[in-house]
Amino acid sequence: MTRFVESFAAQLVEAGMQRMPARIFAALLSSDEGAMTSAELGEQLRISPAAVSGAVRYLAQQHMVSREREPGSRRERYRVHSNQWYEALTNREAVIKRWEGALRDGVTSLGAGTPAGRRMAETLAFFEFVEGEIAAMMERWRVHREETFGTG
Repeated sequence: MTRFVESFAAQLVEAGMQRMPARIFAALLSSDEGAMTSAELGEQLRISPAAVSGAVRYLAQQHMVSREREPGSRRERYRVHSNQWYEALTNREAVIKRWEGALRDGVTSLGAGTPAGRRMAETLAFFEFVEGEIAAMMERWRVHREETFGTG
């Protein structure tokens, strides 16, 4: 498992993720339960509680893990869900919407007929296209996932 964790984390880092969140995400993904406590993560990865805390905060903001309390305990467990990629990607739609709004404002303020305005309009059109494609792709994924893995 350690080999997979470090190998997959390296791939995530190469794709732009910070090293510690990448290692924690890979550790959670490869655990049988898909969930671990801070102490378990620290022990497995040989990192400090502060490193775990900061990385989990980042992963939670990216909708890649969630926090849950252990019943009857104050300890938190961090969980990766089977649909984490779906969640992470669909939560990007809000970011794309904000970019589209800013780009629309830019086209208006610069003027659609100016070189900068045209460039901004093309960028806006790209994000509108991507947004539609993501929505359609996510729907196809939902159907495929259910056919392949059932509803669980």
